[in-house]
Amino acid sequence: MTRLIRIANKFLTRREEGATLAEYGLLLALIAVVCLAAITLLGSTISSMFASLAGTI
Repeated sequence: MTRLIRIANKFLTRREEGATLAEYGLLLALIAVVCLAAITLLGSTISSMFASLAGTI
């Protein structure tokens, strides 16, 4: 009986690694979408700030 429990424990522990990898992938995709949205929304403002700074220098 204890052998069966050990085998089941090893099987369940191995499967959690795949779920963790999927969660990290989803988190990375979410961060990429947020960065893309921020660049799209703030891109022209930041560009004009750098142009103004370059003109001042």
